[in-house]
Amino acid sequence: MCGIAGELRRDGRPDVDALRRMQDAMAPRGPDGDGLWAERRTGLAHRRLSIIDLSERGAQPMVDPLLGLVIVFNGIIYNHRELRRELETAGHAFFSSSDTEVVLKAYAEWGERCVERFKGMFAFCVVHRESGRAFLARDRLGVKPLYLAEATGALRFASSLPALLAGGGVDTTVDPVALHHYLSFHSVVPAPRTILAGVRKLPPATTLTVEPDGTRRERRYWRAEFERDPARVDWSPAEWAEAVHGALRTAVERRMVSDVPVGVLLSGGLDSSLIVALLAESGQSGLMTFSVGFGDVGGREGNEFRYSNLVAERFGTDHRTFEVAEERMLDALQRTILAMSEPMVSHDCVAFHLLSEEVAPHRKVVQSGQGADEVFGGYYWYPPLAEASAADGAGVYKRHFVDRPHAEMAEVLEARFRCDEDVSGAFVDAHFAEPGAATAVDRGLRIDAEVMLVDDPVKRVDNMTMAHGLEARTPFLDHDLVELAAAVPPELKLAEGGKGILKAAARGVVPDEVIDRPKGYFPVPALSHLEGGVLELACETLTSSQRGIVRPAYVERLLADPNGERTRLDGSKLWQVALLELWLDAHVT
Repeated sequence: MCGIAGELRRDGRPDVDALRRMQDAMAPRGPDGDGLWAERRTGLAHRRLSIIDLSERGAQPMVDPLLGLVIVFNGIIYNHRELRRELETAGHAFFSSSDTEVVLKAYAEWGERCVERFKGMFAFCVVHRESGRAFLARDRLGVKPLYLAEATGALRFASSLPALLAGGGVDTTVDPVALHHYLSFHSVVPAPRTILAGVRKLPPATTLTVEPDGTRRERRYWRAEFERDPARVDWSPAEWAEAVHGALRTAVERRMVSDVPVGVLLSGGLDSSLIVALLAESGQSGLMTFSVGFGDVGGREGNEFRYSNLVAERFGTDHRTFEVAEERMLDALQRTILAMSEPMVSHDCVAFHLLSEEVAPHRKVVQSGQGADEVFGGYYWYPPLAEASAADGAGVYKRHFVDRPHAEMAEVLEARFRCDEDVSGAFVDAHFAEPGAATAVDRGLRIDAEVMLVDDPVKRVDNMTMAHGLEARTPFLDHDLVELAAAVPPELKLAEGGKGILKAAARGVVPDEVIDRPKGYFPVPALSHLEGGVLELACETLTSSQRGIVRPAYVERLLADPNGERTRLDGSKLWQVALLELWLDAHVT
């Protein structure tokens, strides 16, 4: 796990100073080392978090003189040992035991289709030294980020948006279409856009080939099919549950591949508890687990320690709990915003940032339960889709998920930042109209897996853990498991109040008290209910802003009743616009 950056020029020499600035901006992602390579028109930079092959042989940028290739790689290939054996049979000799070298030689052997053989999370760039041709790729579920920006006569890339800004020369004006998405989708901006006009991101499951003359070609290499498999049409619910159990067990075991110990972030919910249970079932002992919590807010519990403690005791883990004092919130919030590659309103960002800070001294790698709700149907907007026809699904989805109707944008935004058309609604309509998803539920699950999941929980976990040099692995995003889950009949996923098939797979493994508990959401203090220093910060930021994005009359209306106006997902509309301004203050000069 690392931070990568590069500059691919059409002419001239790479800007080494800009590369070093980008490299320095990603120092928290890779505290164990750094490297820089520049030759002809190309430069690559790297920050290293040593997980596989801790020796200098695994350092990057990695150059293979015999193949004439150089690579920077961020992520982990869980099946790298199996691929190495196959490549050795094909005649390749290895000088390290790293998965980075496996990726490099896999590209040499199989070309652009090498990505289809990888089981893992990754973003990388391979450069042909002689020609300067470059090949960039991102994993199927977008777990590892890859941001792109145009520089004069060059394409730059990096693992974080702030790193590209550090390189300089980026158009930092706010993109009105991205802003419409941000205000519609609970801060999610679908790829390839970001909130800034000058920065784009490579979509998940996509490769980008850049020729020496600057010609570019993108290819999408994977997509889960949300349709019924004829070979499984006669499967009983028990058979589906058994298949899910087996696929998840494999996904969890894959994510133990490491040259350093692996822990688990244990929230006390079904998803992380099932990870712990499956690891115990496979014979893991001495597993270290971690939980974070806050004080109670508005009559709601601020932690789930009673459940995480129950699971830890049941499976004999070395369990650590961290309760965050309210007085730490304001400082933690500001550091969390600095760690965001894009503005993210989720309260969980602060929780993950604080938990990662506590975990990093004990472990460099952890497993986490993100993705289960999107993959197995755990959210409340899925059941209404079950009552809709496939043709009506987009409208039902928008009524339950979209934060605010298009007409409200005129109240929120100054004229130059508005879109004449409902671009976010059109995005949903187009996505629901694509083939490969049988029912309205399938189409809702697909858009969430391909868009919301990638640019909310997945991005949140990457940003907050890597801010402390901590690698988070997410077994529910194993692409084999996601393909299986996509084929599960929707009614099995929506059973038992959501995630029914996952609950069935967990029976007899996870304590029933955890399986049958109500779904929990962290009420992070001062964010679920704006008050105190956080409310003062939001007020000061919005009233002093000179950017002219949000209309003053709208700000006044929100501040008159700070907790009164809510989005459809019960988020604070005040916090949504304040967080955008706070992020711009932190990252855009």
